[in-house]
Amino acid sequence: MANWKFGLYALLALCGLTSLVSGYKVGVGRADITGPPVEINFMGYANLKQVGKGLHTRTFARAFVVEDEKGHRVAFVSADCGMMGYGVKREVVKRLQARYGNIYTADNVAISGTHTHGAPGGFLMHLLYDISILGFVPQTFEVMAQGIYLSIKRATDNLVDGRIYYSKTTVLNANINRSPSSYLRNPAEERAQYEHDVDKTLAQLRFMDKENNLLGAFNWYAVHATSMNNTNKLVTSDNMGYASLFLEKEYNPNKMPGKGKFVGAFCSSNLGDVSPNIMGPKCSISGKECDLLSSHCPVGEGDCFAMGPGRNGDMVESTQIIGQRLAEGALRLLNEQSQETTAREVTGDVRFIHQFVDMPNYNGSTYNPLTRKLDKIRGCHPAMGYSFAAGTTDGPGAFSFEQGTTTDNPMWNFVRDFIVPPTQEDISCHAPKPILLATGRATFPYEWQPKIVSTQLLKIGDVIIAAVPCEFTTMAGRRLRNQIRSAALAADNIDTDVIIAGLTNIYTSYTVTPEEYQAQRYEAASTIFGPHTHTIYMDVFKQLTKAMMLNETVDAGPSPPYMNDVMLSLNTGVLFDGHPIGTDFGYVKTQPNKEYGINDTVKATYISGNPRNNLFTEKTYFTIERKINEDRWKITHTDASWETKMVWHRTNTILGFSELDIYWNIGPQTLPGEYRIRHSGEYKYILGGKYPYEGLTHSFTVKED
Repeated sequence: MANWKFGLYALLALCGLTSLVSGYKVGVGRADITGPPVEINFMGYANLKQVGKGLHTRTFARAFVVEDEKGHRVAFVSADCGMMGYGVKREVVKRLQARYGNIYTADNVAISGTHTHGAPGGFLMHLLYDISILGFVPQTFEVMAQGIYLSIKRATDNLVDGRIYYSKTTVLNANINRSPSSYLRNPAEERAQYEHDVDKTLAQLRFMDKENNLLGAFNWYAVHATSMNNTNKLVTSDNMGYASLFLEKEYNPNKMPGKGKFVGAFCSSNLGDVSPNIMGPKCSISGKECDLLSSHCPVGEGDCFAMGPGRNGDMVESTQIIGQRLAEGALRLLNEQSQETTAREVTGDVRFIHQFVDMPNYNGSTYNPLTRKLDKIRGCHPAMGYSFAAGTTDGPGAFSFEQGTTTDNPMWNFVRDFIVPPTQEDISCHAPKPILLATGRATFPYEWQPKIVSTQLLKIGDVIIAAVPCEFTTMAGRRLRNQIRSAALAADNIDTDVIIAGLTNIYTSYTVTPEEYQAQRYEAASTIFGPHTHTIYMDVFKQLTKAMMLNETVDAGPSPPYMNDVMLSLNTGVLFDGHPIGTDFGYVKTQPNKEYGINDTVKATYISGNPRNNLFTEKTYFTIERKINEDRWKITHTDASWETKMVWHRTNTILGFSELDIYWNIGPQTLPGEYRIRHSGEYKYILGGKYPYEGLTHSFTVKED
């Protein structure tokens, strides 16, 4: 069928009739979503010590909008954040509707997180996910909601007649399975269908205008954005963000990062058991192999920790290497001369479908091929298992918890029951998971984990994007892709390519296959709705696919609770800023040297205000400037540039003194000449009000290599 279809497209193209098949309006947009870079905990590792101290790369939301000839429209956003919370999506849709009416709804807007573990938290509105952030952070929430809204607005305002192409390539040496023993639980005959125990395919949607000008490229690849480990304290978009910066620099020459018409996004997929730390896990002290099943090291040999490909485990270099490999895969697809190019034009109408599912109250049935009978399936109230506390080889946990734990402990059960005890039904429902936290029963001060999940499909011609509300493991994602493709073929005789878009719309931790669930490694212990979670999703998405392909409606389901008005936080605002006598805000305490060479690092230190006073969204905290002539300086780098970073630290908490260090690593492509560094900020006056300031270093020379 596929060959017949592609042959028809080729014939139509020769006859100049391709537009009859596609006929899309397409638009892409990008906006800044960088949250407070200091004094706020990062979301991802649940590490109370991982408090922001500055900024390495800004974070962005990247959106595309597609509309067919009948006016059916979808919007997809990939955001440089840990994951998406439904409170954020609800607010984004609210702002879109205030501007565009009902063109955008919860049904046709999908928002996915790249899963960087180096961005501020406090936006998910469920206690378990915000507790390590010390609660809700309004500043993080607002900048994310506004930035995501703005990315869709820009994509909408940029809509033009265009074409879409789908292609895919293989990217090796960018990911490994961090729970290979769990993967081996899946049937041997199923595993034999795949060459690797993780997905190595990078899928791409390319957006062009009618004159064949490239507008943007969205790429999906399965890998955790955890190249930067839990010791990092600078805001970063991690490997996926670096790949975007690399790709956008290629097609937006002479533009600052985050600027330019071309939008290049790298989006999360079924990354649940997939790590970028491809050198594998080792005991951090002894360097020996960790135990395969438990990811544990003997006493005295350290934590079981996986490293990336950077020299001596350098996480910044590892981030760059993995990100560049992803970007190079995308570039191969965008290079029309490449032999790997498999691009085909996407044709057909635009459709979408969305349904909220009450997971704990889900009751259904599924065919069991072993018994040849229907088995009943049901969801459980959310709960986290013991192995959740063990963490992963990307970020080990604490208290000597081990992955693969299937028995409980009286002491930890006592602690658990003191917080909120699970019912006997919960214990039975989640077996063989020993429950460490009965999050579904906890309601103080508000809901700890979601019970209502968002399930959604976006259909663009013969490509279907499955928006899943969690982290699917490799085989869980493969099964879902196959299920959706089969359902679409059965319902409407259309052969489709299916993309899994992970961490979308609302976050509910992980989803593993039923076989992987039995192993109870970290991913299984974090599969919060019990052993049938994946089976339920298979059933729901099958029904959604059938309904979408037949243009049938489905029950919208119960909406997630509105919790904006009950959020609590232990995060304090900025009280005031001060500066030492004899200086002022913006004063350059440490000037750069007079001369530098290629690969040197420039450092300047300023007396500063707190960066939380003004996030400089869509702007920058500092610029590196090169002298063009006596009257003109040109900006060469900003705080969004990979080569720069800023580190903020308090020097006197009582008096509100603080300093800001700005670093610039001089890359090999840097032009020789005269440079300077400009810092912009705001300080908060002790009697109220915020006021801008600026600081400028003396000029310095970058000499020829």
